[in-house]
Amino acid sequence: MLVSCQGLELSEALLRVSKAISNKTANPILEGIKITADDDTLIMSATDTELSIEKKIKAEVKSEGETVVPGRFITEFVKKLTNTTIELEVNEKNQLIIRYDDSESMIQCYNPIEYPGFKRVETNEYFGISKKDFRTCVNKTLFSVAMDDSRPILKGVLFDISNNELNVVALDGYRLARVKRTINSNIKKAIVVPARSLSELSKMIEDDEDIINIYIDQYTIMVDLGDTKVTSRLLEGDYINYKQIIPVNFETFITINREQFIDTLERATLLLRTSTNNFVKFDIKENNICITSNSELGNIKENINANVSGKDIVISFNPRYFLESLRVNTNDFIKICFNKPSTPCVIVPTEEDEFLYLILPVRILG
Repeated sequence: MLVSCQGLELSEALLRVSKAISNKTANPILEGIKITADDDTLIMSATDTELSIEKKIKAEVKSEGETVVPGRFITEFVKKLTNTTIELEVNEKNQLIIRYDDSESMIQCYNPIEYPGFKRVETNEYFGISKKDFRTCVNKTLFSVAMDDSRPILKGVLFDISNNELNVVALDGYRLARVKRTINSNIKKAIVVPARSLSELSKMIEDDEDIINIYIDQYTIMVDLGDTKVTSRLLEGDYINYKQIIPVNFETFITINREQFIDTLERATLLLRTSTNNFVKFDIKENNICITSNSELGNIKENINANVSGKDIVISFNPRYFLESLRVNTNDFIKICFNKPSTPCVIVPTEEDEFLYLILPVRILG
């Protein structure tokens, strides 16, 4: 293989695919990035067998070929060569020679025959969604996935597709996040995508209205971004029936300024950093919410004006669950719906139903 390309383009491509390099592996080759020179294109790809990323750039290919280079080393090395033209050559010892300016370096490579191939998704099942809507769906739900391994299916995000409607859902047993969008699709399908794959994918996508197609087969999802393709293994198993969890009727409703609510909760949370308590108490009545928190250091008690309708209620929550759901939203006002001190509340927009957050209360004994 003998090829030359621009350092900046090569560096950006390596940085992108390096997000799929395995962090913990018994197979050292998965710490590599595969480089393939074909026709007038240089193709970089990396995989940890769950997430795979492929990126193509234009190059002057003098001799076709392929190799697998140590991923993190090559990424950091080329990052320092963005202002020059780089020549890459693989010799008969499977060593990558890197030439730049008047200098030359060498890296010992892995055998490309041992590297897993990039997973191609051959399917007619796909849905189209704007990049902006996709990022919104991911960023407004991802924080609610489970972190522990007790229920592996909950470490992913559910994509529930039916009748040109997409419901994206994440839950961890204490809270649930759901975002709804209208999409271009004629399929009916429910898949669960690993949280890490979605996190990396969201970072690659611009926040614009361009439509991307997302292809699905039995075990894999692929997102086609033109010169970049991202595939991810789907999680297997039955996801929780989220529709049965969400209450339909409520006894108390409040409408409140989101930013003011965030500020109050953040102040109330300060005391909890050194406390065994992990909850704040809401006392809701007469167009007012009294929020209190207590610890060995002292106590905080704040009142917020709100539009309250229905029954008075006193209920306690882990404030982190509230804050994480409020911070990912941009609405000036939100509506919060309650039933009893022992049942979950639901946060929704004041108009329409594009998002919903459900939070379980903390049960206080005694």
